Amino acid sequence: MKRQKSFENQEATLFLVATPIGNLEEMTYRAISTLKTVDVIAAEDTRNTIKLLNHFDIKTKLISHHEHNLFQSIPKILTLLKEGKSVALVSDAGYPAISDPGYELVQKVIQEDIPVVSISGANACLNALVVSGIVPQPFLFYGFLDHQDKYKKKELEKLQYEKATLIFYESPHRIKKTLELMRSYFGNRSMALCRELTKKHEEILRGTIEEILEVLDTIKGEMVLVVEGCQEENAGEVTFDISIHEHVDEWIHQGLSTKDAIKKVAELRKMKKNEIYALYHQDK
Repeated sequence: MKRQKSFENQEATLFLVATPIGNLEEMTYRAISTLKTVDVIAAEDTRNTIKLLNHFDIKTKLISHHEHNLFQSIPKILTLLKEGKSVALVSDAGYPAISDPGYELVQKVIQEDIPVVSISGANACLNALVVSGIVPQPFLFYGFLDHQDKYKKKELEKLQYEKATLIFYESPHRIKKTLELMRSYFGNRSMALCRELTKKHEEILRGTIEEILEVLDTIKGEMVLVVEGCQEENAGEVTFDISIHEHVDEWIHQGLSTKDAIKKVAELRKMKKNEIYALYHQDK
């Protein structure tokens, strides 16, 4: 067991500093003070972070720490900490280690019995959750789904009976396909799509998956999806607002053969394959 008393600590420390997700006014006094007083700031992208530092007149030395240089940057940061120099870790926006670099460094620093302290700030996941109008707890923050559809389908299949509210990050060029797959696996659930949080063009869309699919052509920017969990009374089954024929055709459109599409729909609807087969061909 490792026991840390953060405010009784005089040792060099790794500070995890949350930075604004779009609106610079969300930078806290404590975050600014920490970035000014540490010896080094390790940034996901130094080009982005220097703009933040200049805005708040922070002159601290800046080094790079991102997913492509972990093997070089982690030993370097550990050496700095062991030399008695405190380091602040920042990502481009929000909390380090939340869909951003940081976790691996934190693990190594803890293993070396060096204190790790978080500095509170903006977070897109929680911002979206509390304005969504969907029950806020329990919730499951998933982050980004895999960008390849074949893996994304497996992820959604595992999540389809999860009762907790689900939170995802998604990019604009993948949002349509992601919501179409969610409709296939989850049914037409309630959800909120939150885009450009804290920025000038912040927008919250609340409705069903199908309703939001209808207006996607007008939506741009980074997005957070808050999706209703599987309801208690329907645990183990999902209701669908599309016909069996439409459901099978949806999977055929996604590349499955008719046979495999019927099998998939049977699995999702908890029905026998021959029942789906008969109903599908009866509707044609």
